[in-house]
Formats: sequence, structure tokens, C-alpha cells
Amino acid sequence: MRISATINSFKSSNLISWKTTGKLQQTLAGCIELSGKTLQSGKVSKVKIWSRFTGQGRYFEFHSNLIPASIDFVRESLLCTSLCKDGYKIRTVEHLLSALETKGIDNCRIQIQSLDSEDTEVEVPIFDGSANAWVEAIEQVGRKEALDRCGNNVEKLAPYLSEPFYVSRNDSFMVAFPASKVHISCGIDFPKGK
Repeated sequence: MRISATINSFKSSNLISWKTTGKLQQTLAGCIELSGKTLQSGKVSKVKIWSRFTGQGRYFEFHSNLIPASIDFVRESLLCTSLCKDGYKIRTVEHLLSALETKGIDNCRIQIQSLDSEDTEVEVPIFDGSANAWVEAIEQVGRKEALDRCGNNVEKLAPYLSEPFYVSRNDSFMVAFPASKVHISCGIDFPKGK
């Protein structure tokens, strides 16, 4: 099953429900600005991350086009995660988005630029190949309670599985089970060289 077909069948099923977490939505307490070389193209890109109101979620802005950091905009790509909308593509988003999720940033605008204004594709800088630079930048500016436009806080929602879910492709597979806490186990088995 292709990734997009798997995502659509998962979203349209009764496998997930959204529940309150008992926590309030968060955003950045300041602006983050980092530049660096990218992995795939080797070009330099610049990223600014701004705080946002509750309910806006995480989204990218590239050439004035808004691309939500949502599974709805994921496109299959080689060796990275790409988000696409209206002919624009943002690649290698996984380390930045992992850092935002890990540090509890629910709402932010991620403005990204490449040095070439004609580009319709851009990559997030790779730094040392981990999410560490993003985590450090988030910790440096801190986070704060995100408010709506009327100054009210809003509780965070999270998806919950109602039954086990399994998907496979070639020799890869993923299994998810309902649980009260997130627990991830993974493994990889590369064939022995000749």
C-alpha cells in the first residue's frame, strides 16, 4: 500500500479518536533564527520560527505559501520527509518537527528561505544530522502558554488508537497498539556485504 493510501485509510477509519491531554497548548517565547547547509542539495537555507495563537498548529511559510506540518501534505521522497502544497516542496523537515514535538511546541510559523528566490523547493538545514541544534534553540528562547485571539488558553488534544494498526511495504512494517503512554521500539537489519 502506498504511503498516501495508508494515511488516508488510517485517517478515515475509526482507529483514532482525539482526546484532551490535560495540558495547555504551547508556543515559543521568542523567535528562533538559524541558517545552515542542507543535506540533499548542499545549498544554504535560512529558518525563522515565530510564536502563533492556539489552534494554528505548526506550519511552514515558503515564498508566501503556507504548508501545514501535517500528514495531509507529506509526499513520498527519497531519504527524507517532504511536505508539498501548490507546487512548493519543503524537504528534510523531520529533525525540526521532531524537536518541536519533543519540546512541546504546538503552534508556530516556520518561515524558510533559500538563497535562490526562484526555487520551488527548499530544505531545512541539516546541521550535525540530528535535532540537537533545534532543541538547543528552542530551549534558549523557551516556551510559553499559547493563547487564542481573545487571550484564552486552550487544552491540547492528542490522537489515541482504539485498536491495533499494521501496515507493511516490501520488507518493512509498522505496528501500532493502543496505550496510555507513547513507547516506540524500532530495529533495522542491513544485509551483510559480499
